[in-house]
Amino acid sequence: MTGITAGASRYPSGVAVQDETAETAAVAVSDPVTPPRPHDTAPLNAEETRALTVVRRLGTVGTLFLAFGSLGAGAAPIANPVMDIPVLRLFARIPTVSLAIAFTGVGLLVFAWVLLGRFAKPSRERLASRGQLSRTLAMWVAPLLFIPPLFSRDVYSYLAQSEIVRRGMDPYALGPAIALGQADPFTNNVSGMWQQTPAPYGPVFLRIGGWLNELAGNHVATGVLLQRALELVGLALIVWALPRLATRFGVQPATAMWLGALNPLVIFHLVAGTHNEALGIGLMMAGLEIGIRRLPVRVKGDIPPPLAKGELLFIVLGAAVITLGAMVKINAFLGLPFFGVMIARRWHGKIADLLRAAALMLAVFAVVTVALCLGSGLGFGWIGALGTPGIVRSWISPVNELASLSGVLGITLGLGNHTDSLVSIIGLIGYAVAAAITVKFLWDSFRWRYRPIIGLGVSMGAFMMLHIAMQPWWLLWAVIPLAAAAGTSRFRHAAMVVSVVLPFLTPTTGSTFTGRTYVVPFAYLAGIVVIILAALLVRHLAPMLFKRSAPETPVAA
Repeated sequence: MTGITAGASRYPSGVAVQDETAETAAVAVSDPVTPPRPHDTAPLNAEETRALTVVRRLGTVGTLFLAFGSLGAGAAPIANPVMDIPVLRLFARIPTVSLAIAFTGVGLLVFAWVLLGRFAKPSRERLASRGQLSRTLAMWVAPLLFIPPLFSRDVYSYLAQSEIVRRGMDPYALGPAIALGQADPFTNNVSGMWQQTPAPYGPVFLRIGGWLNELAGNHVATGVLLQRALELVGLALIVWALPRLATRFGVQPATAMWLGALNPLVIFHLVAGTHNEALGIGLMMAGLEIGIRRLPVRVKGDIPPPLAKGELLFIVLGAAVITLGAMVKINAFLGLPFFGVMIARRWHGKIADLLRAAALMLAVFAVVTVALCLGSGLGFGWIGALGTPGIVRSWISPVNELASLSGVLGITLGLGNHTDSLVSIIGLIGYAVAAAITVKFLWDSFRWRYRPIIGLGVSMGAFMMLHIAMQPWWLLWAVIPLAAAAGTSRFRHAAMVVSVVLPFLTPTTGSTFTGRTYVVPFAYLAGIVVIILAALLVRHLAPMLFKRSAPETPVAA
């Protein structure tokens, strides 16, 4: 960083550390050596700007396809308001064609995102600006704002649980069918497996949901749109925090924005799918950014500087915002211990500092949690309901697949069908492995072997991957923090592969095609044909997108 050299001489005894702005603040808060600031880049030239425009329009066409396809192949409410709209209701009457249109839209957007990555490579001299990427995200998201939910029916559970809160009952003790009645419009739209189960979400999310239901009344479709607006707040927090954190950790903001905020999983599942991960992740990322805004630069071996102006206040505010995220979805809690490691390393980097930081994080978490639980009027019942998602066995979960294969092996060997027992046993082993990985990365981060935010991403990934009910959007808890700090091309390529493959593994309807499995291959086939034609057109309009780029130079890990 300009004007700062490594070593203890940076902090002479008794000399205060100069505060820095959000854009140029210390990036070495969590690095074993001071990471380089992202190298200065030039704006895109005229040819590249034209190519970026082509990519933008390609992605927008993709989300328009997805929007129209959702009218007949989305997770629409039972009383589908689309049926009352002339012309548009045609899509609801041709669900097979609508599915093909929707899958085509998925493919076009994924293709556009991969092409957009050309303008986000950290080794390039010219990169897309933050404004260009933000406008691209807005263009891609806009067609999805007023459509039925896609890829999942979870938003109807949010609405039903929020309605329980609105009517003054306990969502942590009663499922929608019991609290609202089987005939209630909010209950009717909830998947059968969740109609009897308590809510596993935090009191902040459900209390806000109750307020939104006051506005929606008994209109389920309006409730969906209000929930989507809430998740857009979370997306805005991600867009605000991600490039700032990336700058601190020596990663190009454009690279972080492309991999994190513009990721197809974000657009498909957090926006179109309306999952509360958007708000939870957004608050966690914003809390980290707020918390380290005033932490001065320090690397291993430095003499700890005096407290910067407002440092403790921002630490407490950051921890409080992360706790707010945990009261939306508990996953965000994992941000606190890694934030505590950042603080301990900023102090003297001793065990005593780690214990002090841990005590501070726990104190803030306890105070804010008690205040929110009591202030919301919902209490602490959410703790006992945290295991609710575990009743689902996701076919993409490695833990579930291992348990199922072991069960099949037991049947083959004549030992009986013990699949259910194996799911429980292997699930517990998965939790233990994820916990061990988290402890390892906490300790290694404290010992300056990793950046704590990388440890946070890896630990989140371990817990999500090793959960019996793993869903594609859960991986965003790992991808988004890692996008802010993991600058290696190896990580980007791996994350890109995951982000390209996962969108095609979940039906847009949010349910299976039992009895009509032949529909899905034809939808894929139709999409492939259109994508090939689109690729030929893009190649004609912007040939530079298909030229081999120069080899990447290594960047900070």
